[in-house]
Amino acid sequence: MLALSAEEVLPKVDCAIFADTGWEPKAVYAHLDRLEREIAKPTGIPLRVASGNIRNDALDPDHRFASMPLHILNADGKAGMTRRQCTGEYKIKPIKKKVRELLGYPYPARIPRDIFVEQWVGISTDEFHHAKDADVKYMRNRHPLIELGWSRADCVKYLSSRGLADTPKSSCLGCPFHGNAQWRHIRNTSPGEWADVVAFDAAIREGNARANAGGNRLLGQAFLHRSRVSLDEAPIDHVTAAERATLQQELGSDDDIALLEEGVPDGCSPWGCRGDAEALSRDDFGLAT
Repeated sequence: MLALSAEEVLPKVDCAIFADTGWEPKAVYAHLDRLEREIAKPTGIPLRVASGNIRNDALDPDHRFASMPLHILNADGKAGMTRRQCTGEYKIKPIKKKVRELLGYPYPARIPRDIFVEQWVGISTDEFHHAKDADVKYMRNRHPLIELGWSRADCVKYLSSRGLADTPKSSCLGCPFHGNAQWRHIRNTSPGEWADVVAFDAAIREGNARANAGGNRLLGQAFLHRSRVSLDEAPIDHVTAAERATLQQELGSDDDIALLEEGVPDGCSPWGCRGDAEALSRDDFGLAT
């Protein structure tokens, strides 16, 4: 959408916002720098980054914990998953905060009824079910790619024509919704990032750092990989019978076994987080509050 706006295929936008969790792959940050350098700045479109650092926050006992959807192995041997709060805390809220600042009404100032932004959301026709209205009156959502009738394939074709064929997918480096293909890609192409996610996986084994510091222990163990074993030992090159059985128990359908390889399909954005799949909604499974 930024490139289409810069080319005036779409109207010129006032600014673009990227919701940064602080733990994206290096390729995403390099691509963001390129977009700013080659497209945003030359056309006078400010590129604002709403940031936090979900990795550091998850390991900081003094930080108010916003839960990542970690895979849990309870003390009784049952599999579970922690509640997902990361999209709201690290994407939706920072975007709203930045929009308020751009409008000149930072929180808690009341925004007049006639003051609002038209917010473009990059959802293609493949993901039309994610196209929803904003939940606040000062943001009015619009979906230009759907209006153009563009599918994901159309977007890829256009990006290729602009020399942006290598546009990487945005998601947290250590997202528990990665499939085996994504874990292998990190391991095989970026040893430093692989070491980072392996170290994080070991560090979250006892769950909520803040709760643990207060003496409330997780009634089980937390993992990044769906197999619920250490990431550096997880079966990311093949699907084990136990892993398949666990996923069938969680989702109840052979059709969902593809999640083991490709992850939850609909990308990772404030409006299309791969954790939004209804079937993956779970309670805390003993996670201390």
